[in-house]
Amino acid sequence: MSAKQFQVTFDCADPVRVGRFWCEVLGYVPPPPPDGFATWDDAVREGQGSWFACSDPSGVGPRIYFQPVPEGKVVKNRVHLDVRVGTGLVGEERLAALEAECARLIPLGAVRGQLLLADGENESCLNMQDVEGNEFCLD
Repeated sequence: MSAKQFQVTFDCADPVRVGRFWCEVLGYVPPPPPDGFATWDDAVREGQGSWFACSDPSGVGPRIYFQPVPEGKVVKNRVHLDVRVGTGLVGEERLAALEAECARLIPLGAVRGQLLLADGENESCLNMQDVEGNEFCLD
């Protein structure tokens, strides 16, 4: 069997806002604005920016799609993204990489969660939330 391509879909209240956040986090790029609009801001002002998507410019990572839903987030995500900023690092060097990325993301609207220190089985990671409260980890 061959591997299948997939996209990750986020349910959210404001797809453009959440999508722009994740573009910044991952270095992804947004698609062109909907037909007839010069920018995404124009589309949103006219009520046409009801979805958003972004993709890895290298073509390696999955496309991420953001769709509007009427209900708000109620419980912890059952699936979340791990942003791999500390791969191959251990100890203080790993903690420094996690903290540096956390400091970069907070001005974008991320919320810091709990730092989970290495326990002999797992390396340290840092729980965070995006601009709508979706959990993700700096790993």
